[in-house]
Amino acid sequence: MDDKQLAGLGRYSGPATLILSSLAAGAKHGYALTKDIEQFAGVHLAPGTLYGALTRLVDQGLIEPVASDDDRRRPYRITAAGSEALQLQLSEQRRVAEIGLRRLAGGAP
Repeated sequence: MDDKQLAGLGRYSGPATLILSSLAAGAKHGYALTKDIEQFAGVHLAPGTLYGALTRLVDQGLIEPVASDDDRRRPYRITAAGSEALQLQLSEQRRVAEIGLRRLAGGAP
């Protein structure tokens, strides 16, 4: 994985960050991901958004499918590269949030 991939998740960073954050707690299939994301973030990912993001994340090597006895449900888990990308993405979001909060409070830029 190159620095550009790890530096951000591109224009799909919202759904990707939510999915990776959910999978950081353990493997889940699509419906479980949707429910977990709704619970911790208050965001509903439509099926097209969810499964499109899952495909991109698999293609990037940030998540991988897990073998399952249930043919209908396909669980995914975060990879080491996915954990690293999530850490970088969340750190960048924290930095931006801290700057914005300081500016709102009338603090330094």
